[in-house]
Amino acid sequence: MTNLLLVGSGDIAWRLLPLLRDHCCIYALLRDPKKSSDWRAGGVAPLVADLDDRKSLARISGLADVVIHLAPPLAGGSHDTRTAHLLAALSQGKLPRRFIYISTSGVYGDCGGDEVSETHRLAPHTARAQLRVSAEQQVRNWASRNGVRASILRVPGIYAAERLPLERLRSGAAAIVTAEDSYTNHIHADDLARIIVAALRRGKSNRVYHAVDDDEMKMGDYFDLVADAYGLPRPPRLTRDAVRRAVSAGMWSFMAESRRLSNVRMKRELKVKLFYPTVADALKK
Repeated sequence: MTNLLLVGSGDIAWRLLPLLRDHCCIYALLRDPKKSSDWRAGGVAPLVADLDDRKSLARISGLADVVIHLAPPLAGGSHDTRTAHLLAALSQGKLPRRFIYISTSGVYGDCGGDEVSETHRLAPHTARAQLRVSAEQQVRNWASRNGVRASILRVPGIYAAERLPLERLRSGAAAIVTAEDSYTNHIHADDLARIIVAALRRGKSNRVYHAVDDDEMKMGDYFDLVADAYGLPRPPRLTRDAVRRAVSAGMWSFMAESRRLSNVRMKRELKVKLFYPTVADALKK
């Protein structure tokens, strides 16, 4: 049976389990040993190690045929040391055949609302997006040197029933007036898990795919849609400058960037059929 290593043990990793455990022997890299019993109950073999401690990763060398790297970079600097440590450990033994890296659409920066394909120029504006570019480059270079078939998924805002901006709506935080608003992109967490599996099966070597739904929605319209679905007040609309002054720098970096991701390559090459083509489809369920 194929040995599959999950690196990153959050929500998406959990959603992958029912899609993979009948076909793979799954290992999960865990930082917190207290979570081991939960993963064992899910049919997974936990491996306690820390991507920030290179020595602790020795036990994964030669273990995995397939690696799904979901872990975010460590904040600080411009080089993703966690990905560097992971790739170094994987290089010490038998190499995996397949490697999937989960990146972010933030690597494009602000595109002024333009439609963006996977070949669009990278222009990360935030430190976290710059670290994702570092990770992507490391993965692609390592895969090319070692003959590993690696695919990169650039992922926008992930949502699900338990991952909606309900607290933001209840707080009355403002959105931007429609004429000045940014385009935003989304993917339902269940669809993202299915896209990852499709990439494992059909993703081309050193190929980038957008894991995104069919919506072309501005951010304020997204907030309105969620508010209506949950019977909450729609957020007040303010000018772009007024919202920028009212929110944190981190929130503004999220709200300011505008782009419309194309999913043509994902559908054509990975043969993905989305459960939730739009946010409205998910909110009806």
